[in-house]
Amino acid sequence: MHERISIDPGICHGQACIKGARIPIYQIVRMLANGDTIDALLKEYPSLEREDILACLDYSASLVEEYVSPIDEIKV
Repeated sequence: MHERISIDPGICHGQACIKGARIPIYQIVRMLANGDTIDALLKEYPSLEREDILACLDYSASLVEEYVSPIDEIKV
């Protein structure tokens, strides 16, 4: 989907990861949600680049962007 994201059944049990880093996308997004900054993550994970973290956010946004249509209530 994205040049910085990898999904491989043999790496991290098939979870979406940052390519070449074996860091799951959910881990980066969760740390940001818990108040970590991009700069703090870059210090914690020196192999990452800012674009990797932005790719995590972009990937996550694409997952929640799907339209879900509610099922009408069935009246008996």
